[in-house]
Amino acid sequence: MAESVPDFDDLTPDLVIDTVEAALDIDFTSYTQPMPSYINRVYELKSEDGEYFIIKFYRPGRWSQNALLEEHRFMLDCSAADIPLASPLKMTGLTDGDEFTAPTLGRIEGFYFAVFNRKGGRLWESGDYDSWLRIGRLLGRMHNAGAERPALNRLVLSSSESFHNDVEELLSSNWIHPDVKPDLTEVLTRLQSVVNSMFERYDPGKESYIRVHGDFHSGNILERPGEGLMLMDFDDMAMALPVQDFWLLLPDHAPESGKEITAILEGYREFRTFNTETLMLIEPLRAMRMVYFLCWCGRQKDDYRFQYNFPDWGSKAFWYKEIQDLNNQYDQIKRAIEEQKLPF
Repeated sequence: MAESVPDFDDLTPDLVIDTVEAALDIDFTSYTQPMPSYINRVYELKSEDGEYFIIKFYRPGRWSQNALLEEHRFMLDCSAADIPLASPLKMTGLTDGDEFTAPTLGRIEGFYFAVFNRKGGRLWESGDYDSWLRIGRLLGRMHNAGAERPALNRLVLSSSESFHNDVEELLSSNWIHPDVKPDLTEVLTRLQSVVNSMFERYDPGKESYIRVHGDFHSGNILERPGEGLMLMDFDDMAMALPVQDFWLLLPDHAPESGKEITAILEGYREFRTFNTETLMLIEPLRAMRMVYFLCWCGRQKDDYRFQYNFPDWGSKAFWYKEIQDLNNQYDQIKRAIEEQKLPF
């Protein structure tokens, strides 16, 4: 008999508090505040001494134990390099009968979890040249930490691995309205061809692939007084070319974001070299993420919270809009190739 998948609804306030008390061996108040997170379940708690902590329960089935440990290892490597972030805390132990997997990763009632100090701040906002320069410095330092060791159990963001697998999963699924599947198949076939050709020279087995944040957008960067920029949410950490962490912050497509990319590169190169030819992969990477997100949504489509947040997902109108967006992204990639224009 297959093992049942734990249900987030089973995470009662008492279980949450008991779990963090056992993990840290300190007493907590009854304060249990859910934090915004669809993928995982995250709670803010307060100890009897008045300190605030965050406990994060990972979505069952999304990552293996080893993949989660690699996420923690990357965060700890960044912390050792004095990059501000909230690292997972070492835990002293759990109550009898619960499996304790590693110093920073616990498991209870089928859920993996980690505990962090709460660190607040305001979201980073783009502005003048200096604001993008600071982002480049942060990226350069983070990628130096990312290059220290590989992650063997995380996604490899490349055309031959992650993109190929996502396209295969999408086209073999039952998520697509039958009336639009031929058009979706056609645009994905064209995208695969052009993306594969642009990634040909970048072998995922080479040293140029390092650990990256993977979801480096403004919602995951805080400004903290006295500390500068702080990184959050390493859930999508992956092995990839460093350029993966450049483009999610950009205000527009790469050819229209030259000033921002120039500033990021200037700051980045204070700490690490960068292959400017890989900037041509920004728009292919955007296409890859679009397909990845479709697959991610497809896997969640039966979740009642997902259905509440995305009631039109999977309709014919939805898929027509996605096909249009993918066609537009294909045009962006072709335009960059034809112009042979590096976006800086």
